[in-house]
Amino acid sequence: MSTVSILGIIVFLFHLGGILAAIDAIWRSRTPQGAIAWAVLLVVFPYFALIPYFIFGSNRFESFVKARRDERNEVNTRIGDVPWRRSVAEQGDQGLPAAAKLTQMPMLEGNDVRLLVNGEATFEAIFDAIDHAKSQIVVEFFTIAEDELGQKMLDKLLARAADGVDVMLLCDGIGSHGLKRSTLERLRQGGIKAHKFVTSSGIGYNRFQVNFRNHRKLVIVDSERAFVGGHNVSNLYISKEPPLAPWRDTHIELRGPIINCLQYSFAEDWYWTTKQLPELGMAATEPVGDKKCQALPTGPADGNDTCVMELLELIGKATKRVWISTPYLVPDDAVFAALQLAVNRGVDVRILVPGQADHITVYLASCLFMRRAFQSGMRIYNYRQGFVHQKVWLVDDEYAVVGSANLDNRSLRLNFELMVATFDAAFASEIEQMLLHDFSESRELDQQALDQVPIWRQIGGRLANLVAPIL
Repeated sequence: MSTVSILGIIVFLFHLGGILAAIDAIWRSRTPQGAIAWAVLLVVFPYFALIPYFIFGSNRFESFVKARRDERNEVNTRIGDVPWRRSVAEQGDQGLPAAAKLTQMPMLEGNDVRLLVNGEATFEAIFDAIDHAKSQIVVEFFTIAEDELGQKMLDKLLARAADGVDVMLLCDGIGSHGLKRSTLERLRQGGIKAHKFVTSSGIGYNRFQVNFRNHRKLVIVDSERAFVGGHNVSNLYISKEPPLAPWRDTHIELRGPIINCLQYSFAEDWYWTTKQLPELGMAATEPVGDKKCQALPTGPADGNDTCVMELLELIGKATKRVWISTPYLVPDDAVFAALQLAVNRGVDVRILVPGQADHITVYLASCLFMRRAFQSGMRIYNYRQGFVHQKVWLVDDEYAVVGSANLDNRSLRLNFELMVATFDAAFASEIEQMLLHDFSESRELDQQALDQVPIWRQIGGRLANLVAPIL
């Protein structure tokens, strides 16, 4: 057989494979936009798209979703009825009532919330809580690196375990792929219950499986102090890794009944990974503060696109402003339309995004959405003092949300995320002042800046937009 014939067969097989994979993508994709993005790539560029599709896009998630929901029901049954869950039915129009029904997480009163504006403040508070733990420490992060900060945390956890404190550690199998098996074994020998969250329960993990990741960041100590936000555990998050330093991120410390909701979220993840229900202490239900809070855990096994709906509910409530800080601005059509509608209602819509890229494809897609948002009347700010990674939503003078969800399809539909909403004018004012400072260290996008964008970047943005639904 001649070389030409062999090449012809290879070309034919690639195009046939691309067509078959495109049909599979249309059949299995969670959204029409995702189906179109994959189908176009597979049919037009099968040589480049086939292998990524088999790695990232062709996994049979139906079985995962069913298994995850079955285990959620098992956790519900074993935990039983608890007062804070019964209050969902009594919530009325308080907090985010639609989100309460979707997540079974009510708005709870009597909490205290402390804003932690950077990595130094965040880990100082977390390490202080760990050092003073008496009975139990729960740790859940997307990324735990084996660098200076990561080793410091692991050493502290080992020290507390040696003192008899019950320590449970859960990190994502992909986000923490650099955390070696030998390190996990060392933690276990030191008395820590340490595991990696996996997509396929019980059969290990595929490091190329980028969907259905556990992107949550959560620490709970003695059921008394909890920490939620955007920081992972690596030197990057304390501004020790150029060129993205200084790193701009936000966490919050919580005390009060809301911790029970966070414990429940962790229990689901732990049960999925270990097939054991963790023995978690219950937080006191008497007030420790005057703030109303609502936990907002979301994930791809939800019956609905819960994260999208939570954001739509918040935007729909806005009468004065919607301020959002996100490292990735790749919203779906529903969220973008809701923001456009808010602008047309006279709402002040501002979005804070990085002024530099950490992932070039996502950045180029974000640039196109920045242009569209500016043309729709939104105010776009490019942060100039390093890389902004915080995930913060501020609506009017009362609603402030901090957590792990980015404004992209991966966070909105494909990852497990955790946000916490606080309904309090004083705390919203703190968030306002923080964001005003961030705006002051940013460059607001204007028409002159848009006109100066080089043609190659405009083309890159258009091409990146084709794959935006699967970023």
